[in-house]
Amino acid sequence: MTTDNSTVDLVTPQLRALLREGEESPETLWARVADDLHWFEPWDAVYEEDGVADFAWFSGGRTNMSYNAVDYHVENGGGNRAAMVFETGERGGNEVYTYSELRHEVEQVAGMLRAYGVEKGDRVTIYMPMSPEAVVSMLACTRIGAIHSVVFGGFGAGALADRIELAEPKLLLTADVGFREGGTVDLKSIVDRCFDDHESVHDIVDDTIVLSRGDEETTLRDYETDWDDALAAGADEDTSHVEMDATDPAFILPTSGTTGKPKGTVHQHGGYQTHVYAMAKWMFDLDETDTWFATSDIGWIVGHSYIVYAPLLTGSTTVVYEGTPTYPDAGIWWDLVERHGVDKIFTAPTAIRALAGYDDEFHERADLSSLEAIFSAGEPLNPPAWEWLQQEVLDDEVPVIDHMWQTETGGPIIGNPYGINTLPIKPGSAGIALPGIEVDVVDFDGEPLEPGEEGALVVEKPFPGMTPTLWEGHDRYELEYWQQIEDLYWVGDAVSMDEDGYLWFSGRADEVITIAGHRIGPTDIEDALVAHEAVVEAAVVGKPDPEKTEVAAAFVVLRDSYDGDEALADELRTAVREDVGPIAIVGELEFVDQLPKTRSGKIMRRTIRDIMLDEDLGDVSTMEDESAVDEIEAATEDIDADADVGN
Repeated sequence: MTTDNSTVDLVTPQLRALLREGEESPETLWARVADDLHWFEPWDAVYEEDGVADFAWFSGGRTNMSYNAVDYHVENGGGNRAAMVFETGERGGNEVYTYSELRHEVEQVAGMLRAYGVEKGDRVTIYMPMSPEAVVSMLACTRIGAIHSVVFGGFGAGALADRIELAEPKLLLTADVGFREGGTVDLKSIVDRCFDDHESVHDIVDDTIVLSRGDEETTLRDYETDWDDALAAGADEDTSHVEMDATDPAFILPTSGTTGKPKGTVHQHGGYQTHVYAMAKWMFDLDETDTWFATSDIGWIVGHSYIVYAPLLTGSTTVVYEGTPTYPDAGIWWDLVERHGVDKIFTAPTAIRALAGYDDEFHERADLSSLEAIFSAGEPLNPPAWEWLQQEVLDDEVPVIDHMWQTETGGPIIGNPYGINTLPIKPGSAGIALPGIEVDVVDFDGEPLEPGEEGALVVEKPFPGMTPTLWEGHDRYELEYWQQIEDLYWVGDAVSMDEDGYLWFSGRADEVITIAGHRIGPTDIEDALVAHEAVVEAAVVGKPDPEKTEVAAAFVVLRDSYDGDEALADELRTAVREDVGPIAIVGELEFVDQLPKTRSGKIMRRTIRDIMLDEDLGDVSTMEDESAVDEIEAATEDIDADADVGN
């Protein structure tokens, strides 16, 4: 299907030409983007395929993503520009690294890796808090051709073991502690438990190097080495970069499946850097004059793509932040914007909603005049949250732009192309299919749907940022992504497209609620709930119903000043009926203190539904706080008790 944006007002000739070229001649489009990057040897073919699930970008080309992100700028006169600012809300202070200083740090760690026997193709697991050393370690790996597998520093011992077993790294890089909300996260004890409880980890990992960040001396085991000692061991090693084939893996980033072990998403040097660079330009308008603040963590794809690689590829200054948006108070991010003159922010709806619950004084105390745009992704940005940020914080002077992508795509695929031509913003929509990305909305038989009809989002053709395989095997890749609907890439989201080509996400495709024959996305009901002044967050899932197939079950987090009584529940049900319509039947509405979320802030609706239906929870290693499960279990017991009384 061609994404027809002809009815959208204000589309410039440049954007229209890029969209058309992406549909009619994608190889020309992507080759022109790739030409902006440095290649040691040009490619033989822009794109080759042997069936839709077996494809390659820039075959024969030789490049290196780390070289392009760091060395290239130094060698072309940009060595004195600021490359990275490390800011901590936990202990105060910041560190600034120029591109020349960053290259020096990367070379040191590259020597350290080689001293410990790491060679091209070897895997290195990085289990570290947000820190300069974590970013440098990623760049050092790709510099020498090693494949990094970053594990979010908030994961526990079991999740770490799963990801080590997946990647089979030669070396583990970690730290003694991280800092969060004024406290200390003891990473070293988690690593110790990982090794103690999982014999396989001992068999896989040759060496562990530990960065000391805490105030107390760390006791190392016989298979562990202090970071500074390891750096010293690599002082005389070769620190040069390796010329990589475009199709060589740069990193593995595990992403949870619905059941079983995490999936090992693979991204390659050539295609991945081309895609994230293109979207840095088209979506975010990044260049060497920008100071860019992505509020994620390097343990997630946002951190890989838009804290580390893409900002540095464009020559921008990237802000690396350790901390939460509300510690030491809810003004810390706004203060950071003023302190560093941040031009653009990339954040998530969860963070926006969290900040919206605090007094205006926190954003009003800071000078935000440097801001040019704020971008949001991770889940749909609720219109009430958008309105708060757009109107109350930014006085409608700076656009707040939603967009969508996933670990498997490397970078954005749906959005409002701010860097080319900002389209009219429709609150609640993620935007249009971006240049070079061909999408469709289909039913479960693969048949295209009309505008306004809800179905599954699919991608019709590969693009450079799309993962070409899974680390644990291509068969699983084909099965999970290309055989759900034959010969179409299964994104897994439920969505509708309006007549202007804007996409409206309503949840995962298996989270859509069917009520008396009507398909309703959970976010439609959640938006109506969150619009109420009493509600901070809400999660809605389908509950089986013998008469209507399903009804909605809502789990609601309230602001501190409200009591979760039946009167408020009735008021919220009324709000849903008035906003969504009488077909949106909320059969159950329970008040809870927190919702199960991934550590990147996504509400885990499937987990909530599994708890409610007493099903196997599958892989919940990405959950931020497992005590949220107890909250939902207690709430569902109330539902069951009410049902028994009714019988």
